[in-house]
Amino acid sequence: MISDNMIRLAASNSAIRAMFEEGLRLAAEYGRENVFDFSLGNPNFPAPPEVNRALRDILEEEESTLVHGYMTNAGFPDVRDTVAASLNERFGGTFGKENIIMTAGAAGGLNIILKTLLNPGDEVIVFAPYFLEYGNYVNNYGGVIMPVHSAEPDFQPDAKLLKAAVTKKTKAVIINNPNNPTGVVYSENTIRSISEALDEKQKELGSPVYLISDEPYRELCYDGHSAVWLPNCFKNTIVCYSWSKSLSLPGERIGYLAIPPQAEDGARIAEAAAIAGRVLGFINAPSLMQRAAARCIRTSIDINCYDQNRKNLHGALTSLGFKTTYPAGAFYLWMKSPEPDEKVFVNKAKSLRLLLVPGSSFAGPGYVRIAYCVSPDMIPRSLPAFKELAGEYDLI
Repeated sequence: MISDNMIRLAASNSAIRAMFEEGLRLAAEYGRENVFDFSLGNPNFPAPPEVNRALRDILEEEESTLVHGYMTNAGFPDVRDTVAASLNERFGGTFGKENIIMTAGAAGGLNIILKTLLNPGDEVIVFAPYFLEYGNYVNNYGGVIMPVHSAEPDFQPDAKLLKAAVTKKTKAVIINNPNNPTGVVYSENTIRSISEALDEKQKELGSPVYLISDEPYRELCYDGHSAVWLPNCFKNTIVCYSWSKSLSLPGERIGYLAIPPQAEDGARIAEAAAIAGRVLGFINAPSLMQRAAARCIRTSIDINCYDQNRKNLHGALTSLGFKTTYPAGAFYLWMKSPEPDEKVFVNKAKSLRLLLVPGSSFAGPGYVRIAYCVSPDMIPRSLPAFKELAGEYDLI
């Protein structure tokens, strides 16, 4: 008999994954070209050629037992040196390899740092709408997730609400910038106000509150926007990064934690995080991908492909009468449902083989998320179905 907790989790299986699996079923029945799957943030653009070249070179140039063998829990020292040097060059700072933990993607990194920080009953604040798995990750270690809702229409977090939510039980705040699911990039004013609010609460409570910055979309910003480097604003920031999006490598599970040297108890946190990875069974990040990431440290995908999809889809849906938040980052459109129960709307869309994700899965009821990291040709192919859907609500 499986655990009660897993029975609960299985019953509430990720709506994103469930919709993705439904897409596979519909594709087998109707043909892939007749299914318009906007559910999963799975980049439909290839990794830069430098990645494959790096993998080939590593296998040809480096000794096999070193490429495929064990290393220290935190990852290869030279790879961590490379990551630290890159962060110092790009953002300023004094990171060294001792401040970097290589992880099995962002999900692995988040679980490692939450395992490191949380005692049962500790609270973790998130800004809603938020990536639905945060709740499961926090629950894994006996923590309690505490959503603070961001106001429409811009979905920028409210520092006053954050400050009111911080209690003696608050151990951490998770911030995701650019944001999944809204595509919002938090402004410098927003980040400054959050930092000031947390500084005030730390002084009031006499204990640190850690800001966990989940940054898989850091490089995906448009129209001159950029994601503020949080360690420069708040010393108790811990950065969780993944190359899944910046190098189009979601299945390779490679990322890192960056724990600034100025963070309170930072050295002990970094040491414990390396052990937490081992305790959780990750042991360390995949060795070949660590090597590849280091060689591609200055490489990134061309975001123009996402930008064009963003413009095309937003323009088309707006012309059909749908109301969407124009995204400044990531690769998601956050669209208002034309009826109060967005799950009914999602089911109507599915009947037209349009696969969208209900906003309630992100603590954002009344909206749907549309992932536009799809092949460019799918957007024009999907528009007749969107038009028919709009017609059902008399939007056009």
